[in-house]
Amino acid sequence: MLEFLESKTLAKLKDKTRLSDLPTGLFQKIQSRKAFKNVIKKGLVKLNGSKAFTSDFVEGGELIEIFEEANQKNKPIVNLDIEVLFEDECLAIVNKPAGMLVSGNKKWTLENALSSNLKKSKEQDALEFPEPIHRLDYPTSGVLLIGKTKSMVIQLNQYFEERKVDKVYHAITIGKMREEGICESSIDGKVCKSTYRVVSSLTSPKYECLNLVQLSPHTGRRHQLRIHMAEMGNPIFGDLKYGTEGLISKGNGLFLHASSLRFPHPINREELFVEKSLPKKFLKLFPEG
Repeated sequence: MLEFLESKTLAKLKDKTRLSDLPTGLFQKIQSRKAFKNVIKKGLVKLNGSKAFTSDFVEGGELIEIFEEANQKNKPIVNLDIEVLFEDECLAIVNKPAGMLVSGNKKWTLENALSSNLKKSKEQDALEFPEPIHRLDYPTSGVLLIGKTKSMVIQLNQYFEERKVDKVYHAITIGKMREEGICESSIDGKVCKSTYRVVSSLTSPKYECLNLVQLSPHTGRRHQLRIHMAEMGNPIFGDLKYGTEGLISKGNGLFLHASSLRFPHPINREELFVEKSLPKKFLKLFPEG
């Protein structure tokens, strides 16, 4: 059963635009372009009274109606301890444990645990359920940015679209590497760029060499760092999907950690830098970090 959420008649646009590419901020209840695309795909959007598709084009004057599934209001809240690294009235940064989904249809997700770990915002547009702004893979640990108000979710999503958020990761990779480098390749039809710097290396009888590497993604495609390291011939230690056959370590998880986020705070414009130290499993191999 669907329930009406909100509607909007588009103002005249300068150029014909694909429905899914409309700018963020048009709707009060949809805080990002990705979220809008998802509700279209779920069949929850009507364009001039008919089911909308992401491939539809608009030019202004069209009526867009957004619906929600009635049971979405009964979102589960789970009691899981999540480490909060930074929090104010508008946003938060938390440490996502490895082996946890950020969001999805499962009950035990980080998103469903946010309400029991974060303070309710006092802002007028406070969200009942805080929203993750980006994603980390299930086996990846580290810093994750959360929006606590509708307006903040919109602004932070724009930050990501405009690449105003600097993300740094650390990984342990297999095989000899140059001290630093750039990897550019096409992922899902889009050119993606990552840079790396080797922090430390050690010899290994089985793997020849293991490296503690600092990674910086300059674009944001799914599995980008894992794919780029594998394409270079230096897959991330413990990567079951992109690892080299015969050299895949099982039982210890993926050695990929989101170490820090740096961006100007959307309210006071001061630089916000938050980092999370390396997990214990990294330090067993590289004690000095």
